[in-house]
Amino acid sequence: MLELINLTHTFERGTPVEKPALRGVSLRLGPGEFACLVGSNGAGKSTLLNAVAGTYVPDSGRVLIDGKDVTRLPEHRRARLVGRVFQNPLQGTAPNMTVAENLSLAADRGGRRGLGPLLGAQRRAWLRERVSVLGLGLEDRLGTRVGLLSGGQRQALTLLMATLARPQVLLLDEHTAALDPATAERVVELTTRLAEELGLTTLMVTHNLDQAISLGHRLLMMHDGQVVLDVKGQQKSSLTVGGLRSEFERVRGVAFSYDRAVLA
Repeated sequence: MLELINLTHTFERGTPVEKPALRGVSLRLGPGEFACLVGSNGAGKSTLLNAVAGTYVPDSGRVLIDGKDVTRLPEHRRARLVGRVFQNPLQGTAPNMTVAENLSLAADRGGRRGLGPLLGAQRRAWLRERVSVLGLGLEDRLGTRVGLLSGGQRQALTLLMATLARPQVLLLDEHTAALDPATAERVVELTTRLAEELGLTTLMVTHNLDQAISLGHRLLMMHDGQVVLDVKGQQKSSLTVGGLRSEFERVRGVAFSYDRAVLA
């Protein structure tokens, strides 16, 4: 479960370029709930994810994960509670380490780390079984340096790594935006399968309006540091891209611009 209570955060406070990024955001996602988050560039989406992950400490408000107040808990102390996948496929893995080494470190996220005893026969057999769910043949490439994999393979591996320690919350920051359509579709399928199988509370930022409508249980829209739309159930399933586009126009007070949103 993830609960955000009246979060505020301002960049460059007290300067001429002061920018409020979060303006009293409150949100509650239940256990296993999957929400897609949309909004214009600069709406506060990534700042919100950073506040949940511990990258930023909010100016005020509280972040609760599974009922525990983690607002002041540093990012590395929050690592076992929160898994995260970024837009850049190169960002979530260590390129000069092997597939097995990357997975081993991810499996012990938030605990003591070291590679000596972690890569014994029993651990390698477990890793082989886990990575086989990707359907990419990486179970036969455990000794391959990750830097030699394709972007799609690395992103799928990063997703697996983010969920390997079974976090309470999974954060996805446009994690398919840099992939070709076929690879993106495969990563989305893997995302929904892992989130459902592991019962992960998931918050996914996307600029793809069709994706936002079709995936998950809830659709959230941010604008100017606030959540301005929250739909689920029948209301969400009956939404169309055109309807969501109209909501963009309504909250922004201007005609819709593509703003990186993908309407197909």
